[in-house]
Amino acid sequence: MTESKLTKPEIDAPSGPAPAELEIVDMVVGDGAEALAGSTVDVHYVGVEYETGEEFDASWNRGASINFPLRSLISGWQEGIPGMKVGGRRMLVCPPAQAYGPAGGGHNLSGKTLIFVIDLLGVS
Repeated sequence: MTESKLTKPEIDAPSGPAPAELEIVDMVVGDGAEALAGSTVDVHYVGVEYETGEEFDASWNRGASINFPLRSLISGWQEGIPGMKVGGRRMLVCPPAQAYGPAGGGHNLSGKTLIFVIDLLGVS
């Protein structure tokens, strides 16, 4: 595992309408191992609601990164993390279809466009 030199990002509420498609923006390009679709990733992340900029989750707040098999995550992460390299920071803007589905879907974030800033610390 690589220790990130990055600190918890601050995410401002964007202006304008939420995107209809997944947006992927590299904020820092890593130079380590590349995440593949079948990888298990070790990440630090912050998630906020697009409309309000309100943070709903952050591994940083728990003081520890999280290990996930990509195939078990929301489709925005499954599509947005492969190709990312360890040491990188990427922002994903996930419309409801790539997050927790349409409003009324049973999750408290259903129907919401979500922004994640993800630091890739390791892949396996």
